[in-house]
Amino acid sequence: MTVFAQMVEKIIAQQEVIIGPIAVEQAQQVKSLKIDWEKREIEIVGDPQRALDALVERYKLLFGQIAVETCKEAVSKLVLGLPSNQQPKSLQ
Repeated sequence: MTVFAQMVEKIIAQQEVIIGPIAVEQAQQVKSLKIDWEKREIEIVGDPQRALDALVERYKLLFGQIAVETCKEAVSKLVLGLPSNQQPKSLQ
């Protein structure tokens, strides 16, 4: 699994702890993500940075800035391992 797919998985899992199955439903609405949550399989179609930004934005629209902070916290270690030009803007 790519680092970006790992980030998606961690974000969904963290949101799921807070809001339950709605987290998965919302993630599945992001067109650039193909998710089989039961198998924890995630495929990113297209630009992974944009896909992550779209996922974070989806949660932000529902739950505000606290959702963004939760996403950042969930992937902070993974984001630090990326060069700055590969870090999704929403997670910086």
